[in-house]
Amino acid sequence: MPDSERPGLGESGFDGRAVSALLDVARSVATDAAALAARRRSEGVEVAATKSSLVDVVTHTDREVEEFIRARLARERPGDGFFGEEGEPDDSRTGLTWVVDPIDGTVNFLYGIPQWAVSVAVVEHGPDPSSWRALAACVVNPLAGETFEASSGGGAWSSGRRLTVSTPASLSQSLVGTGFSYDADRRVEQAAVLGRFIGSVRDIRRMGAASLDLCAVADGRLDAYAERGLKPWDHAAGALVAAEAGAVVGGEGDAPADERLTVAAAPSISDAFRDALADAGF
Repeated sequence: MPDSERPGLGESGFDGRAVSALLDVARSVATDAAALAARRRSEGVEVAATKSSLVDVVTHTDREVEEFIRARLARERPGDGFFGEEGEPDDSRTGLTWVVDPIDGTVNFLYGIPQWAVSVAVVEHGPDPSSWRALAACVVNPLAGETFEASSGGGAWSSGRRLTVSTPASLSQSLVGTGFSYDADRRVEQAAVLGRFIGSVRDIRRMGAASLDLCAVADGRLDAYAERGLKPWDHAAGALVAAEAGAVVGGEGDAPADERLTVAAAPSISDAFRDALADAGF
């Protein structure tokens, strides 16, 4: 979307032009990284390692794409920090940190399910979600041909179309997204919680990529989303897209979204959604 058609940007120490420039970088880097990941997927995928459990996998492409993004940002934004899923973080000398998930939805990527994305966000005062302010973000799903982007105060967009959350009349008429832990015992607990919760809503979807779930809330494809255990790179970009589309985004109580809890919901059901989650022991 041309700068002249965007609302005024602000609320941070950066003016609208500076934030718009950051969004341009996020979009360009995420788009090129997603194209690289898609090429590698077409060539075949191999698991490089496992992390927290045998089902928490990382592919060679995860690592290659993250290094591609790191190198590109080092050239275009020297001095900015970098915080990605696969490598060691780089400290910031500018007050800005790029929070990156090279492939969000790695298991989907591994199995050829077209529900994965490259997620790139830039934040002030990172990399701790409790203190950062997200300035610009881009989430690209190359197999679906979709790009979601947002800037602080500038709205959320997809292919020139402004995104707006849904307006469900009640929680019982709401479609909800969530995710599960990589730990098997924890998944069993989460399934039991959802069993107590599912009768409160229209239905539940578990699609396997948090960034895209948050963008789905932004686009009205989901009415609400909640998940525990997300890392900063899982939600940094998608949470800004959802918030700029009008979703109520947060964590436990008045805390921001973080590893303990990430919730995004249409305003018309936000309170009811949180109450139902609490009643179910979510």
